[in-house]
Amino acid sequence: MRGLITMLLAAAVLMTGMAGAETYLSPHRMVTGPDGMVYVTLSTARQVVAWDPAAQSIQRNYALPNDPNGIALSPDGAHLYVAAGGANGLVYVIDGADGSILGQYAVGHTPVSPVVSPDGARLYVPYRFNDAVAVLSTEDGALLDEIAVVREPIAAALTPDGATLAVANHLPDGRADGAYIAAAISLIDTAAGDVSARIDLPNGSSSLRDLAVSPCGGYAVASHILSRYHLPTTQLERGWMNTNAFSIIDIQAGALLNTVLLDDVDLGAANPWAVAFGPDGERLLVSHAGSHEVSVIDWPALLERLTSLDENEAANVPNRLSFLLGMRQRVRLDGLGPRGILVHGDQAIVAEYFSDSIGVVELAGNPYSVASLPLGEPKEVNVVRQGEIFFNDAALCFQQWQSCESCHPDARVDGLNWDLLNDGIGNPKNTRSMLLTHATPPVMSLGVRADAETAVRAGIRFIQFAVRPEEDAVAIDEYLKALEPVPSPYLVDGELSPAAERGRELFIQAGCADCHPAPLYTDKKLHDVGTGTGMDEGKPFNTPTLIESWRTAPYMHDGRSETMIDVLTVDNPDDRHGKTSNLTEEQIRDLAEYVLTR
Repeated sequence: MRGLITMLLAAAVLMTGMAGAETYLSPHRMVTGPDGMVYVTLSTARQVVAWDPAAQSIQRNYALPNDPNGIALSPDGAHLYVAAGGANGLVYVIDGADGSILGQYAVGHTPVSPVVSPDGARLYVPYRFNDAVAVLSTEDGALLDEIAVVREPIAAALTPDGATLAVANHLPDGRADGAYIAAAISLIDTAAGDVSARIDLPNGSSSLRDLAVSPCGGYAVASHILSRYHLPTTQLERGWMNTNAFSIIDIQAGALLNTVLLDDVDLGAANPWAVAFGPDGERLLVSHAGSHEVSVIDWPALLERLTSLDENEAANVPNRLSFLLGMRQRVRLDGLGPRGILVHGDQAIVAEYFSDSIGVVELAGNPYSVASLPLGEPKEVNVVRQGEIFFNDAALCFQQWQSCESCHPDARVDGLNWDLLNDGIGNPKNTRSMLLTHATPPVMSLGVRADAETAVRAGIRFIQFAVRPEEDAVAIDEYLKALEPVPSPYLVDGELSPAAERGRELFIQAGCADCHPAPLYTDKKLHDVGTGTGMDEGKPFNTPTLIESWRTAPYMHDGRSETMIDVLTVDNPDDRHGKTSNLTEEQIRDLAEYVLTR
């Protein structure tokens, strides 16, 4: 493996827990100022830095009270708007000149990807875990509007005229046992303050990470994974499990133009993350967080090819691994885990998350030259950080098609059902969160793995199709053990609402607490609750923890339940997982709200 990555992997030290003395920087989001300065969020260091591309060094450092989730700049470059925090989200207004915090706006749960209107008067802020986009006044932070979108809005971008806000929704909504499951793009008419179009992406689209609007304002491009979840996971070649893609939205038509694969026939381009256009619209760039690359794409040539296809040819584009041939260069970086990306003159500037560095790709040369510039002093990579690196690194996978992150974004769920063959073939199961898996054995829906340690090693062998040293699996174990629950958006100022308080009593009365006892909200046992079908009929299922259940829809082993209310009603045959048939509609709502606060 290449230079810096090799050094990082070799530096990992196996310990029994998190080494608290280490503070990693984790550069993530970036924005360019009118003077060419690049502002970079350091996701785990509570900082924003002003990085000068000419000097290739940090010029200013802005300290924050919370870890930043996204950044925007006023049109005149005078103010930075930094989205930060979790359940009690904030937007910090920072003086671009001296770094002082001029004010802060209280916002929703996990604000991300703020966007400033062209006139500088409005700030659009997606609230990832409130499934909404807020419209704030930049003058005083007043909430002007709140617009509901699909599920986990994770990135947004405005057209140059400010008329349309395109929003990338991270995960599919709805149940997972149907024939079509996909995430969606929302287009918001900013004048009307409502969603003008919902564009569903191709079947299997999930894990959206970023979105950019073309300089002409005609198109929005979103990065995502295109999963072949309807196939049994018997092989990886030619994208048999996960392919890596971007989708192009025709904004005026409010429709999907097409979805293009970023992989090659025998080499995956795992985990596409950030998307950026060059200012002149000649280049489209995509960072690949799993394969540590950047794709540089000839945007005019791509549009010309896509618009020249007949209907049958266009329909097959999402399956063509060679479609970008002659229009794209894959550039291997020296840093690890590229995320944010932007174009500055003839350079691509890349935030290299796991190597705490800035990658610079010189686009004028042929071939392109690459450099990785550290943002701080090197730090020893502790076992938890190393496990996180491995979890996200497609180098562990045969032909780098995917990483653990591909099916478990942020170590949680992708909203899809997969036929993993560990319990037979033809009985797909919904992806489960990795949170608390090591504390709640057995694992998998049918409990086919005795513990999470066994499951991690089986995943490397049978899902990544790789043989790795034992210390790799140990590191992944430690990373997963270190995961912490995110507070529920159903809490009110960190407390139960009156409805959830009533639901807590019903949780006991209905017998839910018998199988879901605190503090882990699982008895770690298997129960036949009457939901098995086909070859799983009559089988007992592993009791899932209810912690973060608000985040892990759809529910049940096969994703048949779109909502928690469905779990408690239509998908609760004969009261076999809670005595709920005698409850009123209001009581069902109260009970569901309590469960969703866990």
